Amino acid sequence: MGISRWLLFLFLFPFSVNAQVNRYFVHFKDKANSAYSIGAPLQFLSQKSINRRGKENFPLSPEDFPVNATYLNQVKATGASVFYSSRWLNGVLIQTTPDTASAVAGLPFVISVELVAPGTRLNARRQTKQKWEKTSQLSSASYPQQLQMIGVDQMQQQGYQGEGIDVAVLDGGFTGVNTLAAFQKIYTDSRLKEVFNFVKNTTDVYSDNSHGEEVLSVMAGTISGSYLGGADKANYYLYETEDVTSEYRVEEYNWLFAAERADSIGVDVISSSLGYSTFDDPSMNYTLADLNGRTSVISRAAHAAAVRGILVVNAAGNWYDNTWPNILFPADAAGILACASVDGNGLWSNFSLVGPTADGRIKPDVAAMGSGTSVINSSGVLVGQYGTSFSTPLIASLVIGLRQALPNATAQEIYSRVINSASLAETPNNQLGYGIPNFLKAMALTSFADALQVYPNPTSREIKIVFKNPNNSRFNFSLYDANGKMILEQSDTLTWQNNPYSVDLSLVAAGVYFARISMASYTRTVRIVRIN
Repeated sequence: MGISRWLLFLFLFPFSVNAQVNRYFVHFKDKANSAYSIGAPLQFLSQKSINRRGKENFPLSPEDFPVNATYLNQVKATGASVFYSSRWLNGVLIQTTPDTASAVAGLPFVISVELVAPGTRLNARRQTKQKWEKTSQLSSASYPQQLQMIGVDQMQQQGYQGEGIDVAVLDGGFTGVNTLAAFQKIYTDSRLKEVFNFVKNTTDVYSDNSHGEEVLSVMAGTISGSYLGGADKANYYLYETEDVTSEYRVEEYNWLFAAERADSIGVDVISSSLGYSTFDDPSMNYTLADLNGRTSVISRAAHAAAVRGILVVNAAGNWYDNTWPNILFPADAAGILACASVDGNGLWSNFSLVGPTADGRIKPDVAAMGSGTSVINSSGVLVGQYGTSFSTPLIASLVIGLRQALPNATAQEIYSRVINSASLAETPNNQLGYGIPNFLKAMALTSFADALQVYPNPTSREIKIVFKNPNNSRFNFSLYDANGKMILEQSDTLTWQNNPYSVDLSLVAAGVYFARISMASYTRTVRIVRIN
């Protein structure tokens, strides 16, 4: 499959692949003297991408401009091979020797050069181990339950199967998608719009691993009379970003490049059954304190996609040892749907990673069946899989249907409908988040203004207010002491970018207070305890 003209705005491909040693990401200082302008966005974004931003009331900015072409040429002049560039993080992936990387670091427009993976890019090595899940044989009779649990069967009965919705699937390989009868209709209906392997810089996504194929089958696979994916009529873009033979920071950047590609095309939904925390090079490892939605490369990328109106659905992650007990990155990102796993009885799967985030937010967001999920494997056989990798495409199917059913809704509204329709919406926890969502309940909701949480409470310094529907409305925060005297007041416009909203109480004496939070016709009073 050819790469469309839009890809050329995002990626520069190397002239040579000889004599490279390591991969680095080069961070640029600015986009000075850019050839692009906010007034001519079709130079670097599709019309659909522009329209989506308009619906979300998210303005174009220089962050959306491609990187400075002069900078790229000067990096290339050092002898480094230049690969993919990032608009959002303003930099470029290169492959070169350490000496040349040092020369690049000395260029006046470079902030830093970050080692993201050792060695040259790998070539067509197959991986036998499975990082994500275990497999069991499964009768096809158990398949409908995973759709019924979240109301996707009713969604399909109402005629919502993803027609016209563009979905990017980011994963570690799609072996079998191009050969199995279960995916034939995607090809015959011309709904496989694009494939790209960001790990190897090719259009071959069918040689490395079948994990992505099994994930895709939950959404798009069909076996006549026995299996129907949750969003079997959507358009699909398949991006290989995970290198299944190793674990390095470069995979986060691959995810970033794919998300930017999806954004530029105008994709509606990203489904990603990937997550990161520690790496083969321990110097690249994150800590639990980094789970704040703002630190990891992949979480920053996921949030950037979400605020631009892409509905990002990502696995919470699976527990295999005691080294990392919490959700993986980018599940900590604000505004995305991080997916936990439940079994057939709706109970938490004991491998499903938990929250909260480092800054105290409820995570995961929602849950679906990830214990014994029926998938089509790369041999075309129905098997049961275990992992949040497989609850994720179920939630993605629900989101795809809602996107189709509510074409005028913002992504923020759809996110709010999903979590407010869930079984634990009023009593969320850090195992299942807001619980198991439901299509019909999500469609029936009309108001989300009362969906907020205040934490930590008691607090020694500050509180945060997280809103389930940060819909660009104006809100006011007032703090009163026990005698009713107002001692603090502030107001702001609420968006995903400042959600959760922080209130500094460091200058407030210890004691009991009452916070009044109001937006439009809605007001809520919360008791706040300030401790030393």
